[in-house]
Amino acid sequence: MENTYAEGKLLLINKPVDWTSFDVVKKLRYTLKVKKIGHAGTLDPLATGLLIIGTGKFTKKLNELQGLDKTYEGIIEIGKTTPSYDLETDFDSEADWSGVSKEQLEAAREKLTGDIEQIPPAHSAIKVGGERAYKKARKNKEVKLEPRSLTIHDFQIDYTNLPEVKFKVSCSKGTYIRSLAHDFGQMIGVGAYLKKLVRTSVGEYQLSDAVDLDEFVQQHNAGS
Repeated sequence: MENTYAEGKLLLINKPVDWTSFDVVKKLRYTLKVKKIGHAGTLDPLATGLLIIGTGKFTKKLNELQGLDKTYEGIIEIGKTTPSYDLETDFDSEADWSGVSKEQLEAAREKLTGDIEQIPPAHSAIKVGGERAYKKARKNKEVKLEPRSLTIHDFQIDYTNLPEVKFKVSCSKGTYIRSLAHDFGQMIGVGAYLKKLVRTSVGEYQLSDAVDLDEFVQQHNAGS
């Protein structure tokens, strides 16, 4: 079985919360005893969902898979903000959201649909001057990131349980859903942060076909 993975396979893993994408790769490298292994698109530690893992010859396909469109579901909470745009950092502002109308929410959703410019979060792994942006941000250093052109193909929201806004997004490569949540909050004037995120698909690959990491490891070890 180990030789099969060393030769090359694609694995669909449901990433657990609080794990980095690299943590998953590291765990599987040890479990499968393979040298060549990687993933097709990072998920933030607090996010869960579909992580495509390639081993052996399939590591060459990972760049191509990273370029595929992705879909996400989650929760944006309005009226609060954090420096990281999610729950990785503490709240740094709070505002009264009770006056926000459905029309404002819909207007923000429409503005953030289609071809847009987006600035990545300062708390991201993008390198600035040779150093990861999040490392600078954690030291309270100024982080300047350039806007990126991307496409939000579809952005659906359910605002029946405010201040939580449930959403579904289909987007192009390079989209930061944390930034989308932050920009959404800026547009409605009370701020917002990303409370929950699940990646449900990458191209034709679906989360429904993925295996929980612990379950995969247990099955592999039982069959070894």
